[in-house]
Amino acid sequence: MEQHLVYSFFLIFAGAAVLASVALYTRQPLLVAYIALGAAFGPYGFGWVADIQLLDEISHIGIIFLLFLLGLDMQPSHLLHMLKKATLVAILSSFAFALLGYSVSMAFGFTTQEAIIIGLAMMFSSTIIGIKLLPTTVLHHKHTGELVVGLLLLQDVIAIIVLLAIYALDNKQGGSTTWQYLQPLIALPVMIAFAYGFVRFVLLKLIQKFDRFHEYIFLVAIGWCLGMAEGAQFMGLSAEMGAFTAGVALATSPISQYIATSLKPLRDFFLILFFFSIGASFNLGLLPVIILPSLVMAAAVLLLKPVIFRGLLGRISQDKTTAWEIGFRLGQVSEFSLLIAYLTTDLKMIGIEASHVIQATAILTFLLSSYIVAFNFQCPIAIPDRLRRD
Repeated sequence: MEQHLVYSFFLIFAGAAVLASVALYTRQPLLVAYIALGAAFGPYGFGWVADIQLLDEISHIGIIFLLFLLGLDMQPSHLLHMLKKATLVAILSSFAFALLGYSVSMAFGFTTQEAIIIGLAMMFSSTIIGIKLLPTTVLHHKHTGELVVGLLLLQDVIAIIVLLAIYALDNKQGGSTTWQYLQPLIALPVMIAFAYGFVRFVLLKLIQKFDRFHEYIFLVAIGWCLGMAEGAQFMGLSAEMGAFTAGVALATSPISQYIATSLKPLRDFFLILFFFSIGASFNLGLLPVIILPSLVMAAAVLLLKPVIFRGLLGRISQDKTTAWEIGFRLGQVSEFSLLIAYLTTDLKMIGIEASHVIQATAILTFLLSSYIVAFNFQCPIAIPDRLRRD
């Protein structure tokens, strides 16, 4: 297994380096290269990288680190203010996107249950795309970045509720349905209180005592991030929420910026694996069957998500420019959509075609949304030089 994993890593990162060079020369977003490489090297392409499940599990660490680093730059007072402003927009937009996905699915003849699940999968926007394509100055110091983060975090909460509902509907799932819904509501404040208490009375004291050992700080930061992620999952929350809480709890400490800088290369390593696994998991043989509904669904998402966000944000006194920008930055579906597709397929709630419509829509919107942002807004991979900001 070790040789196989090393060989897989060699193919992924050597191939990514080659395709990334081509993408940069042709001024394309890098994630296009990673997804295309996954489709080519995965089990439905050349079959050179076969153990996609293992890579997918490993790559999920990249999302956890992404949320941890985001939390490190979020002051708690700013976070609370942002969440208050974004709550109504997040709820209403999620309902609108679910209705959109349901309507398109019914039009293509999917069953009512499949259409509902496809609609649920369309509710969310990608945390990875939304945050990774924001320049650091916009993400951490400007109103646009605050609103993007607020909406994504609230969608994360809604996604957890949706996943709990799916588990509750599965006949194999035991336990009390009421408790399944109450558990995260109780667990969240408990997790937040623990995080702030542990950081204040234990973690910061250890860091201050041994701050001259940079390796120790790096090790403690990773342990704290992954420990909170695992703890959150144990309490019925998502690993992403645990990692974000771990970061916010450290945000008021001066050491937070050093930790953020140290962990960025590690985050990028795992995110390359994440995008590769997305491309590799897609069954290319089903393209003739699902290509039309997937294209229509992706077009509807890309066209209507910015319009819906623009309308809702305009109602809470956001200027038109900011509202449109946020709408386009969040104009794709989410990693949670893929999770819903995989989970409901395993539970026999939807067929393989419905699952691949969700997956294809996610991949298409990831790619096309990245192009839209890269050509029109400030971001690290902007095509025009005047818009490129890291």
